[in-house]
This record gives sequence, structure tokens and C-alpha cells, in this order.
Amino acid sequence: MSQEYNKKLATRVSFHTIIWNIILTVFKLFAGIFAHSAAMISDAIHSFSDVLSTVVVIIGIRLANKSSDEAHQYGHERFECIAAIILALMLAITGLGIGLSGVKSILGASNNLKTPGTLALIAAVVSIIVKEIMFYYTRWAAKKINSGALLADAWHHRSDSLSSIGSFVGILGARMGFPILDPLASIIICVFVVKVSIDIFRDSAQKLTDKACDKDTIDKIKEITLSKEGVMGIDDLKTRRFGDKIYIDLEISADGNISLTDAHDIAEDVHDSIEQEIENVKHCMVHINPYLEN
Repeated sequence: MSQEYNKKLATRVSFHTIIWNIILTVFKLFAGIFAHSAAMISDAIHSFSDVLSTVVVIIGIRLANKSSDEAHQYGHERFECIAAIILALMLAITGLGIGLSGVKSILGASNNLKTPGTLALIAAVVSIIVKEIMFYYTRWAAKKINSGALLADAWHHRSDSLSSIGSFVGILGARMGFPILDPLASIIICVFVVKVSIDIFRDSAQKLTDKACDKDTIDKIKEITLSKEGVMGIDDLKTRRFGDKIYIDLEISADGNISLTDAHDIAEDVHDSIEQEIENVKHCMVHINPYLEN
């Protein structure tokens, strides 16, 4: 798939989720205020943070899909990782703010907590359904174009769904005679949100620091290489993730008596097969050494 296709799909998905998040934010804020639910107001803030995070994702993906230039000769893929890290930090700040609000409600107004109205319950159910749909929709697009930032945004939607479940439980418990459960739900939501932000940050940081590919991918590279005629062994193999792309440096051994042309043909066969059979390989360097018996 072309970079232009990736950019268009990501932009379309992000635009759809922004519209729905704005609608959800307004609805949940209205429900939280008029139904006296601290958990639903926290949930509305979380939904608004999704709008901001999706804007960050759009910018990151657009930058990541720019063609190589003189200043960035290997491309711009790492801008997507930077966008995901910014998103993770925004998510963590939002989660901590929600948790702090819940703690203040419990400590400062424990005897004056109001019982949430039915509208807050309805808003929680609607939010769970809509956010789950958005999660699966965004995750589908992220996997299709292998976008780390878009996948992070999908999990942002899932965290909002989890927070709405926490809101529902807290509101329902408050309506059953335990009003403290409503702000307590905000603290539970905080834990979910911060956990997701840490996972997103860790994954993006690993991609920025040239983490190697997983064992299955490395084993597949070895299998493809050793299956090629003329390859007598693998001397060295290094892989790294460059954003969502894979870079490979491979040293193989071949008969030292063959011509330079034959050696080049072997290397080219290995190179082309790896790029064809393994997704998202952007760079594959194959070097040939003369075979030495141990």
C-alpha cells in the first residue's frame, strides 16, 4: 500500500472518530452536570482528550508519510512514534486529573455527595457502545496500514470505553444507596487510563531506540535466506524497527570461487525475497563473505 493511501485512510478514520468524540463529549458533559455525576463529567473530559489525541495522530501520520528529503534521507517514519508518545503523555495527564478529581470529591464532600440521575446511566451505556465501535474501527485501520500512532489512538478509545464501564458501575452503585461509589469510579478510571498510557509510551519508545524485530520475524528471515541457492550460511543478522518499518543488515557466506556477478545475483535473490515475503521491510542490506569451513 502506498504512503498516499495510508495517509488518506488514517485521515478518514480520524475525522470520523473526532466527530463522534465531540458528540459524546457534549452529551456526557450535559448528562454529568444535570444528573449530578462526577464520574460522568470525568468521562466527558476523557472523551474530549480523545479529540485532541486524534488531532495529534493525524499530524504524526501526515509527517511520517512524507517522502525522503535531503534532511531526512531515511524517511520520516519516526514522527509517528513521537506522535504516539505525545498521545501517551496527554492520556496520562488526563487520567491523573480524573483520579485527582475523584479523590477531592471523596475527601472534600463525603457527606454531601448527590445521587446521580438516570440520564448519567444512559450516557454511560451509550458511551460504552459507541467507543467500542470506534475502537474496533480504528484498530482495523491501524492494522491495515501498520500504524503505531493510529493503534495507540484505538486503545485510547478502548480506555474511554473502560472508563465508561467504570462510570456505569459507580453511578449504578450510587443510585443503589452508595453515592461515594460515583467519585470512586473516577479513581478506577484513572488507573485504567494511566495503564494504557504507559503501554503506549513503552511501545513507541522501543521503536525510537532501534529495538530488534520479534523472534518469529528473525526466524523467518533466516529461513528465507538459507533456502536460497548459493547461500552456505548466515554470518550475521541485525534488525531494527524504524517507526513502523523494518531495517535489516544481513551477512551471508557463499563459495569464494564464484564470480562477482554470481555473488551479486545471490545477494539480490535474498534481498528481493525478504522484501516480498516480510511486511514493512523498508531497507535490507545483504553483504556476502567467502565461505570458511570451521
